[in-house]
Amino acid sequence: MNIYAIGDLHLSGDPPAKPMEIFGPHWQDHAAKVAANWRQLVSPDDTVIICGDTSWAMDLTGALPDLNWIAALPGRKILLRGNHDYWWSSLKKMQTATENKFSFLQNNFYTCGSTAICGSRGWLLPSSDNFSADDDAIYRREGLRLEASLAAARQAGYSEIIAALHYPPLYDAANESVFADLLERYGVSHCVFGHIHGSDAGMVFEGVRNGITYKLVSCDTQAFTPQLVK
Repeated sequence: MNIYAIGDLHLSGDPPAKPMEIFGPHWQDHAAKVAANWRQLVSPDDTVIICGDTSWAMDLTGALPDLNWIAALPGRKILLRGNHDYWWSSLKKMQTATENKFSFLQNNFYTCGSTAICGSRGWLLPSSDNFSADDDAIYRREGLRLEASLAAARQAGYSEIIAALHYPPLYDAANESVFADLLERYGVSHCVFGHIHGSDAGMVFEGVRNGITYKLVSCDTQAFTPQLVK
């Protein structure tokens, strides 16, 4: 029973309403690449965390073809919200619309064996260019949401925790952020995240810091392949 993660699928129906190859030729037929790699790696007993920016749809109804496409792939799917997931709605509405085929991560946590999977969208970091007062408010709110998820898992007795974010929690190992602080305080072992694409992947921290393994999983940076977390 393995746990994988992938992010930033950026689906838009079939044929895609928003073809991603405008961002580079490697995006050509990217959904087919994801599906082939996913089926090769993931078994029905495995879990896949999807780290946001799943569909370009503007509402839940519009996202259903993309969500149904993902639901047909093997494994259990845990989804969290990205900055482009405008279709994201209340947990009840999403669960009903998708017939409970997904676990939606929002102020809660899910389990995979003895491991708790927590997370939140995250946000821009104070070290980002043009970080505004509005950004600061969202940044702090997302910190509270991440803490609610982590605290719920700890209170339920889980000591092995994987955290998933959409935005990177760190850009440099020397930096600090409310997200990295929370991950350390709650003893998280692995943190997966997306949002970053292409050559910008070299601008975020990946590796081990203070006992936590940080891993970027946006699909184009990982050859459109789910990454093994545990």
